[in-house]
Amino acid sequence: MPNGRIQHSIVHWCFADYWTVEQTCQIARNLGCLSIELVAPDQWPTLKKYGLGCAIAGSHLFVQGMNQRKYQPMCLALLRQAIDDCADANVPTVITFTGYDHDTGEPADGQNPELAQIPENPVQIDPDEGLRNCVTGYKEIVGYAEKKKVSLSLEMLNTRVTTHPMKGHPGYQGDQLDYCAEIINQVGSPRLGLLFDAYHVQIMEGDLVTRIHEYQQIINHVHTAGNPGRGELDASQEINYPPLMRALVDVGYQGFVGHEFIPTRDPLKGLSEAVAVCDI
Repeated sequence: MPNGRIQHSIVHWCFADYWTVEQTCQIARNLGCLSIELVAPDQWPTLKKYGLGCAIAGSHLFVQGMNQRKYQPMCLALLRQAIDDCADANVPTVITFTGYDHDTGEPADGQNPELAQIPENPVQIDPDEGLRNCVTGYKEIVGYAEKKKVSLSLEMLNTRVTTHPMKGHPGYQGDQLDYCAEIINQVGSPRLGLLFDAYHVQIMEGDLVTRIHEYQQIINHVHTAGNPGRGELDASQEINYPPLMRALVDVGYQGFVGHEFIPTRDPLKGLSEAVAVCDI
């Protein structure tokens, strides 16, 4: 069983083709994981039945985000609903995204932006404009998050990988840690932090241990996956996870580490290995 210095969480979407939420809960208990994350609120009672939490909840998606004013009403409504759901269920954190650096069409339903009608010649969003819009948008919602005692976590995503829609996100505006950190610092609330996804950071910037120390004050959630490929955390990939976990412990990180790799072989074996390699 884990020794308790790292709070392990399982990101369910990666394993949804193999296990139901209830099966994932059973596996989490056997592995000593404390959370199943990014599952819908109607699944939270199942987690509770097994003594598990949901480390981070979903909200709007990464395509249509806070960097464009036209999408902000949709994003803010989804964030507010997620904050309410989390406050009622003692879920600590809600995920959020900058959005893409171009107009992806009229807002769809917030969960399926691909249903929007994409303009023939989409307008590019200047990075400075996107940053200002994010700061303005988050300032509209962060006070509500503070009141409800729920945190928001802004995720940096890589824009280099083009082979799979969940392995890379060409066009995502928040593809640099400095950019995301500037948004967070300008908003200036302890309830807005950084989702440090080691897979995405490795692709865009590397130097992961140094990055953890540099951004220690704002990291409020962590994700893992192997690179290249977003697969298992095994010897076929390049990220050395034990030093990353030791860095998190060294800086006093108290949040969750969510395992978010896409299985390429037996999922239980891969997940067991991920928990073991990250348990320092």
